[in-house]
Amino acid sequence: MADAVHKAPPRVWLVGAGPGDPGLITCRGRELLADAEVVLYDALAHPALLRGCRSDAHLVDVGKRYGQQAPPQAEVTERLLEFARRGKSVVRLKGGDPFLFSRGAEEAEALVRAGIPFEVVPGVSSPVGTATYAGFPLTHRDLSSSVAFVTGSDRHGRARTPDSWAKVAAGVDTVCVLMGMRHIAEITQAMSLGRSGGTPAAVIQWGARSSQRVVVATLGTIAAEAAAAGLTNPAVVVVGEVVRLRDLLRWYDTKPLFGRRLLVLRPEHQAQSTAKAIRARGAEPIVTPAIAIHPPPEPERLKQAAGQLPKYDWVVFTSANGVLQLFSELSGQNLDARAFGHAKLAAIGPKTAAALSQRGLRADHVATAYVGEVLAEGLLAHSPKRVLLLRALEARDTLPDLLRGAGVNVDVVPAYQTTPVSEAEGARLVASLQSQQVDAVLFTASSTVTSLLDVLGQVTTEVLAKVVVASIGPVTSETARRRGLRVDVTAEQYTVDGLLDALERYYTVTASADREGPPGLPAENR
Repeated sequence: MADAVHKAPPRVWLVGAGPGDPGLITCRGRELLADAEVVLYDALAHPALLRGCRSDAHLVDVGKRYGQQAPPQAEVTERLLEFARRGKSVVRLKGGDPFLFSRGAEEAEALVRAGIPFEVVPGVSSPVGTATYAGFPLTHRDLSSSVAFVTGSDRHGRARTPDSWAKVAAGVDTVCVLMGMRHIAEITQAMSLGRSGGTPAAVIQWGARSSQRVVVATLGTIAAEAAAAGLTNPAVVVVGEVVRLRDLLRWYDTKPLFGRRLLVLRPEHQAQSTAKAIRARGAEPIVTPAIAIHPPPEPERLKQAAGQLPKYDWVVFTSANGVLQLFSELSGQNLDARAFGHAKLAAIGPKTAAALSQRGLRADHVATAYVGEVLAEGLLAHSPKRVLLLRALEARDTLPDLLRGAGVNVDVVPAYQTTPVSEAEGARLVASLQSQQVDAVLFTASSTVTSLLDVLGQVTTEVLAKVVVASIGPVTSETARRRGLRVDVTAEQYTVDGLLDALERYYTVTASADREGPPGLPAENR
């Protein structure tokens, strides 16, 4: 039966999600997620990974969360078999690595017995990944040449004997204990029988995420220190000399934005690149759109413009949304990039230029600063005669006014419109801010300012007074101020990366001021 399983095309893939950061999943794992009809996912798989699934995928939460009711393993396995028997392509997404303390082998055995073909895609294991993000290796030529991975209890949930812990501690240089927080005091006390109580030790909670917390102490004190800090599962306990390297090698939780929760108001399809940039800086994106992108209210105007592109010497895009909507219209007319003829292309920033590049077109002019005034100045240097401006329905008239003032014939065609989100989504926005779990709000366009403030209504001052307000540029900041909003941060470079750079500088200065204390206070009292 086993030979038959491995000769047939697989229908089930056991995929390791990695320990936390969604960027740690393998390329193969991401490909399979994008194709799977059914995904059964664990609690420790980062939610952002599910956004890479196909829109019609059936997502099934089979997570096991400590202290909460969870499906028994037998039930999870049976559901896996059921979907596979129905001919579905199934990904079983498991935190860390599917074969390291993840019961992936048990599920694979059940697939073999049922005659269902499968493959296993390894993942970054939780002890290796979380230790790396905590700032120390598990092996080192001078400090550790052996590692033990041990669960905190046996398969029946019973604690191991003190003697067995003492033997583990004495037998290897580095010990990693998974699922051991319930018995950490007993475990570390027993390990002290085989290893000095002064051996460095660490507890890593929610490793490789922006919520990561690390407590470093000694084998003799780590249980008390972790309890005092309120650390609970999910966590990994590491004991060994390698822990000493954390002060030297810390790289993740020292980032200026580490641990900050940033509210992203962009539409869902645009928010993911922003969320990725935020996670790369150690922060957590909270994606709750304040606006939605829709086709223009007069689609006939866009349809007509799409069929007459060659009559313009310049076609100007002020956002990637304009590119997307125009090409959607071109596709509907069975046209492609050749429809531009000899028209030159201008874009207001690198993201818009990249959207053109993805469709095989190079922007002939890209504004160095992402406001209409700068784009107008750059275009006028090329002496345009007839310009098509594709933009949002709601936009400033600065760019067309400047061009017309210089004698240019300009046709302004709305390619899309932004609208406020639904009442239910607006309620989510209010809840996110009122929960006080947001550190900063990112305004990436004037439309996000207007929509958010309209949604918040009378509670605007109350909820936004408690968070940092960050704007992508002066135009957006001016919109916010006209609505009576305080702006704490304005980007110097009008891009998402520029906004995050400015936010990093803000938090770095704030942290420095907090360390120094109020002016005039004696140093010993700061």
